[in-house]
Amino acid sequence: MNDDISTQTPIETVPPIASVAEVAPAVAVAPAPKGASTDFGRRERSSRGRRPPRRGGGRDDRTRSEYDQKTLDVRRVARVVAGGRRFNFSVLVVIGNRKGSVGVGTGKAADTSAAVDKATKNAKKELIKIARTETQSIPHQIEAKYSSAIVVIRPSPNKGLIAGSAVRVVLELAGITNVNAKILSGSKNKLNIARATIQALLSLTA
Repeated sequence: MNDDISTQTPIETVPPIASVAEVAPAVAVAPAPKGASTDFGRRERSSRGRRPPRRGGGRDDRTRSEYDQKTLDVRRVARVVAGGRRFNFSVLVVIGNRKGSVGVGTGKAADTSAAVDKATKNAKKELIKIARTETQSIPHQIEAKYSSAIVVIRPSPNKGLIAGSAVRVVLELAGITNVNAKILSGSKNKLNIARATIQALLSLTA
């Protein structure tokens, strides 16, 4: 056996492996055409989980009405039961179209939004139609008493609406101007004052 190294078959050398930096340019993706979008996957994912826009029927459409409304009073009331006290909200609402129709309603519920909805429905049931003059005033002086509240309303040509408290809100939403209203009693209960105003306006019902 010949152990001479010179007679052995030479070992073939393996070229060094190219680095990543050298290979990357060769496999680079060709640039997209001008004006083409490259976020296909992102757009597909976003459109898959996106809701279609609503076309009407939302809350804004439900609450839209010909009547304007104002909340006069919000009170928290308590009811004593065997397990303790339960709290509710009592709401006073006035609605009107400023064209001679006005109504006052109350509602109670565990939260204010539900109480306002109930009060609005109650006010719509209590709507009255008022006969006004051509100057958006009343033809004569009117007066009414409800519980402890006494209200007097007089015509006041070309002087605007002179009133306060709940009387002003009721007259504004009824579309009555150029009047002078006074509360003759010492009552500050807005519900009684609003009811007294409605009772006075009933004498003008068409």
